[in-house]
Amino acid sequence: MKSNHKLAIALVAGVAVGGAVIQGLHAQAAPPVFVVVDISAINDPEGFKAIIPKAGPETLVPFGGKYVIRTEKITALDGTPPKRFVVIAFDSMEKAKAWKASASSKEVDVIRNKTTKSSQFLVEGM
Repeated sequence: MKSNHKLAIALVAGVAVGGAVIQGLHAQAAPPVFVVVDISAINDPEGFKAIIPKAGPETLVPFGGKYVIRTEKITALDGTPPKRFVVIAFDSMEKAKAWKASASSKEVDVIRNKTTKSSQFLVEGM
């Protein structure tokens, strides 16, 4: 009977240690990071068209990024919707910042800043 108690204690201890290790691993995982671009007005539609070929998904691949939202089809539930809304997902803040510092991102920003009224920011996800 004593060996049954030892086995039960060992099982409980194993489950507790395993749970703590898994919890620690989850806590160490970096949350995803999103780049959000809110374009409230397009002041120069012809000039803005130059962004499309320069901001393709292939420009995100070296940084592990992917488009989550890239649309002009926005329905307001409250307030005034933007003209265009973009969300790009990255695995980490470092990758998002590396993409932001890239030549392709800077080139798109120059066009976006000249042709739109917009804002862009990084958001840590869950």
